[in-house]
Amino acid sequence: MDVSDQQTAGPEQHDEDSARLHALGYAQELKRTMSSFSNFAVSFTIISILSGCLTLYGFGMKTGGPVAMIWGWPLVGLFVILVGLGMAEVCSSYPTAGGLYYWAAKLASRNGPAWSWFTGWFNLIGQIAVTAGIDFGAALFLNAFLDLQWGYSATPGHTILLLAIILVVHGALNTFGVRVVAILNSVSVWWHLIGVLVIVGVLVFVPAKHQEASFVFGHFANETGWSSSVYVFALGLLLAQYTLTGYDASAHMTEETKNAAKAGPRGIINSILVSLVAGWVLLIGLTFAIQDYDGAVGSATGVPPAQIFIDATGAVTGKFLLLICIGAQLFCGMASVTANSRMIYAFARDGAIPGSKIWHRINKRTQTPTNAVWLAAGGAMILALPYLWSATAYAAVTSIATVGLYVAYVIPVFLRVRRGDSFEKGPWNLGRWGKPIGIVATAWVVVIFVLFMLPQASPITVDSFNYTPIAFLIVLGGAALWWVVSARKWFTGPKVQGSAEELAAVERELQEPGSARDQSGGGGVTQRRP
Repeated sequence: MDVSDQQTAGPEQHDEDSARLHALGYAQELKRTMSSFSNFAVSFTIISILSGCLTLYGFGMKTGGPVAMIWGWPLVGLFVILVGLGMAEVCSSYPTAGGLYYWAAKLASRNGPAWSWFTGWFNLIGQIAVTAGIDFGAALFLNAFLDLQWGYSATPGHTILLLAIILVVHGALNTFGVRVVAILNSVSVWWHLIGVLVIVGVLVFVPAKHQEASFVFGHFANETGWSSSVYVFALGLLLAQYTLTGYDASAHMTEETKNAAKAGPRGIINSILVSLVAGWVLLIGLTFAIQDYDGAVGSATGVPPAQIFIDATGAVTGKFLLLICIGAQLFCGMASVTANSRMIYAFARDGAIPGSKIWHRINKRTQTPTNAVWLAAGGAMILALPYLWSATAYAAVTSIATVGLYVAYVIPVFLRVRRGDSFEKGPWNLGRWGKPIGIVATAWVVVIFVLFMLPQASPITVDSFNYTPIAFLIVLGGAALWWVVSARKWFTGPKVQGSAEELAAVERELQEPGSARDQSGGGGVTQRRP
């Protein structure tokens, strides 16, 4: 979180970053303007405690209640820190926009292309799902506000329409270039931190009464239909695990960040730590302020936090607090589209997505992958559409995001453990702790992979069905089939873009208006396997 990087990083640092990127095989196609703080801000914004914590709060109230939410948060947070530490160490060695799938290819001692392929696809579906989950949550909260203020009823159709509008706005914002987005992400950090303080402060001092500590830290609620309290508590961990995702954005933004080999890892770890503290404060403050538990769960707006705000502080103040949350969620969705587009751009650069030439195309005016931006937004819209007929679709989207991202997160960490002492450490590393941390992190992800695939409600009906396994079967099954039938014959993992002279030519071409490369969508040099 060192703001001074923005002032001190000059041409020498830029040359060092570009040289490191060249060594990894890539030209400096994206504009490197982000400071260390801006890199942290992207991940912190995507984690967004005012998005994940609050949009899944209603799910948590039914699935374990305060016990699962309040104690599940630090429990999950401990394991998330371990996963983040493992990722940060690898990020320091390979600071490139490809991130996870590039790391997997470099770290695998055998079958590197296969490890890279499936890591990339897990990451891709997770990234698209987390964008869908964030902006879908923003649409839910916005619909609740419009319902309270002007009677725009909170129906599935209205929510999906608002989601479409939000995704278009976020796609448009991301066409203006990384500098605008970086500024908004920096604003978002303070919006989140000050917003949490305002919300918690109001909920502490305004309500006439508060819940007892025994309720906040000891009440267990179960409206899932399952009889096992252990199983229900485990399901309730989704709130914390889903919220604490998205910090891989710091890795995906390294090609646009100064002093990337240190700033990227710091962005990952700092975003997790700050979110852990602020998120726990938010959850505890909100739970103490509950006036009518059953009334909040059954809120007509479908957004229990909105009902809690209004019951505790009155209509005017409650809607003001709701607007703070909506603003944070919109910031979060914008940053998620940014990070998602960089992952798509990098994966397409290596030919791993259908239509790769289109998605790898760079907008010369902004030096950003604007086509990839719209693929991210469109994919998120498609993934959220089942909400029109499934009441549990939002929980399923968050499960898809959580499972997809964490499997992609931990594969490089697992491969780094297998490499042992042969792993080439970057300037930010864990020393002798790298291997034990990686082992525990991998074991945790295996647990949640199974857990969040399981049914979340009983009896299992069309409305209560967890379609997470179906989504993975369709997307990853298709990727597996493509691999077996075709891709294994030509996908060799991340490719370098050429010799040092060819990389320099790519960078010069980006500075020249109206080049043929800009018109054709990139591919000005022959790509080769490292």
